[in-house]
Amino acid sequence: MPRGRLRIYLGAAPGVGKTYAMLCEGRRGQERGRDVVVGFVETHGRARTATLLEGMEIVPRRTLVYRGATFTELDVDAVIARRPKIALIDELAHTNVPGSRNVKRWEDIEEILDAGIDVISTVNIQHLESLNDVVQQITGIPQRETVPDEVVRRADQIELVDMSPEALRRRMAHGNVYAPEKVDAALSNYFRVGNLTALRELALLWAAGKVDEQLDRYRADHGIEGTWEARERVVVALTGGPEGDTLVRRAARIAARTTGADLLAVHVTNSDGLTGGDPANLARQRTLVESMGGTYHQVIGDDIPRALLDFARGVNATQLVLGASRRGRFAQIFSRGVGVETTAHSGSIDVHMITHEEAKKGRTRSQRSRAALTRKRRLIGWAVAVLGMPSLTAALSPFRDVISLPSEILFFLCLVIGVALIGGTGPAITAAVGGSLLLNWYFTPPIGEFTISDPQNLFALVVFVLVAVAVSWIVDLAARRTREAAHASADAEVLATLAGHMLRGDAALPSLLGRMRETFGLASVTLLERRPGTGSMPDDQTDPDAWRIIATTGGTPCTSPSAADTDVMIDENLVLAARGRLLAAADRRVLEAFAAEIAVALRQKRLQEEAEQARPLAEADRMRTALLAAVSHDLRTPLASAKAAVDSLRSTEIDWSPEDREELLATADESLGRLDRLVANLLDMSRLQAGVLGVALQPVALEEVVPRAIDDLGPLRERVDGDISIKLPEIVADPALLERVLANLMANAVRYSPPGERVLITASRHREHVEIRVIDRGPGIPPEAHERVFMPFQRLGDRDSHAGVGLGLALSRGLVEAMGGTLAPDETPGGGLTMILTMPISSGAVTV
Repeated sequence: MPRGRLRIYLGAAPGVGKTYAMLCEGRRGQERGRDVVVGFVETHGRARTATLLEGMEIVPRRTLVYRGATFTELDVDAVIARRPKIALIDELAHTNVPGSRNVKRWEDIEEILDAGIDVISTVNIQHLESLNDVVQQITGIPQRETVPDEVVRRADQIELVDMSPEALRRRMAHGNVYAPEKVDAALSNYFRVGNLTALRELALLWAAGKVDEQLDRYRADHGIEGTWEARERVVVALTGGPEGDTLVRRAARIAARTTGADLLAVHVTNSDGLTGGDPANLARQRTLVESMGGTYHQVIGDDIPRALLDFARGVNATQLVLGASRRGRFAQIFSRGVGVETTAHSGSIDVHMITHEEAKKGRTRSQRSRAALTRKRRLIGWAVAVLGMPSLTAALSPFRDVISLPSEILFFLCLVIGVALIGGTGPAITAAVGGSLLLNWYFTPPIGEFTISDPQNLFALVVFVLVAVAVSWIVDLAARRTREAAHASADAEVLATLAGHMLRGDAALPSLLGRMRETFGLASVTLLERRPGTGSMPDDQTDPDAWRIIATTGGTPCTSPSAADTDVMIDENLVLAARGRLLAAADRRVLEAFAAEIAVALRQKRLQEEAEQARPLAEADRMRTALLAAVSHDLRTPLASAKAAVDSLRSTEIDWSPEDREELLATADESLGRLDRLVANLLDMSRLQAGVLGVALQPVALEEVVPRAIDDLGPLRERVDGDISIKLPEIVADPALLERVLANLMANAVRYSPPGERVLITASRHREHVEIRVIDRGPGIPPEAHERVFMPFQRLGDRDSHAGVGLGLALSRGLVEAMGGTLAPDETPGGGLTMILTMPISSGAVTV
């Protein structure tokens, strides 16, 4: 019996319409005459979803009793016995009630599929096992119901049900997802815009990956080797040369011309694992690629053009970026080069040849290759060659008439191979030539002459020399490659350690200098900087007074570049000086990599110091500006009102009635009260700016502070609803300051809410913090002005006193930050503003 087909509707979050889409598909199947039943669908009280179930055949559920409660689950046996063509089964990741045949619903669905029944199901992206920890990091909520990725990937068809975060929040605000009493809590917790945006991106990326897999599988099944330009993928080939930076930037610009294009960098190494490029250059270029959003890859292949094209076709690349050849014209006569060969066989892949400053300069080496073998081995090889050949000749001469010439050649060949294994190419070639001469003189007729009468003997001697040379060359090459591999491995390990050192944030100068000293076994490493005003003269290299020590580690530091055993000039004013031993030229590129990282660390340190020095000046300037704005705005208004009321009362030209006098006195009292509050706020703001505001932090229960803050509102408290759970943990705060902040936020919310609309204050836990939300239904604040409202004495343009807020929010944020919390605005779904106050959870009493 053929297995049934599985179709899954994938969504980013509850409420995007997965169940609705599944039921619509089921109805369409019914209209086409297909046998469709509902195995299990949960409407969650959604009217439109329930409407779609009307008229559809629903398989009765199985009833189970667990711990005294009754539950219903999917009845697998009933669905299989019914044998429909299609079964609609909701919530693929659902965990069954204990006592069920299977632990998970997806296992129930597997049985139904094995029975030859097609199944349509639903799942949210947060339920995929591989994304469980990522979703918990985003939302702060662990997902207990998960489904293995492989189960979803095996589905015959996956359809993404997408909806923007704003649209989903509007659906929730209108009551189309959850019951009205759950809406505010949901919007304040799981269904925040940031959470929904991140989940949506996960769903889109996962679906895109699934589409790529399907496309790759289709191309493989149908033997399609050509490139399908479903998405632009730009591959840049790196050799490890200095031109790589130019190629990466050019490739990034090519990729940026198309939205969603991928950038990939690839470096081809030899099959023996050795790279021909500079490891320091490759490490820097890899960082550059990744900083531009690309990925770095390394492949092995002796045929570089074929390896590049195999990689490009493997990733379905559309464009390949190569650098112009660095070989000279003479070298290009004998070989067309990588660029020409790659272009000739690229097929549908576009190849870009990029010119650069290194083109046609030829390949350079920082030093000539050192001898592959040690000096001791080479001396022994020479001794064996010089002494061994005459000794072997003397030993074989008495048996000249008994042993044939081929046998004698084999004896000499064995000795030459031994010399090659011991001393390498030079001694082996010398032994081969000397051995051929001795064979010719003592063992080849005519004896005693350097002539050969038999052509076969001449051929044997020539083969003898060629074999000897070949063996000696192979031994020498193997030794050289072994040495190069060991050196390259050490360089790679150092660079990898350095990269990990920076990624972990250990960029402090002493740490980097210490790592360099340990790597090269140095006595001391010092970073020197030229003193200002000393100029840049050659004599300065030996003058300690021209240099100052920025950082050092180890023993006695170098006081000038000339005092160092090895120095690296970072720029005209910075020198890295090392003392302890001379470093080989082969270590130079790793040394320069350290120098580059040390220079970056120094620049970061100085930028941080400059930022710290500028911050107090900027704060003081902002405070002075704010005070001037207060004098011209907030102070003037209550003063003018109070003065006008008092002047009216003092006037003898008007006979005021008792009611009028009472109203004028009330106006003066209200204005002076506003002035008193403003002065108090100014004083507190000044204390905050000066860092002298007294804050007594202690564990605080919100259910005690919030009611007091509501009572502080006076008559306005009638328009505030509090929804604070007693199950919330205590937070760390100053009770008096927290009460003042909450009262200020609620007063602002009431002031800007339309008549008849109530303000809601809620609280919920998020990991190690508690979020307190003050929600109103007023006109709200444009997103671009969210930060501007926290500037002291600003009212969104300083024109309309009801268009924004003044000093109150600035002081509230300052008080919250002084207590270790944060205060941020957010839009209320359906219109309005939500102020989010986040405070840390208490782990004990703390006093500051």
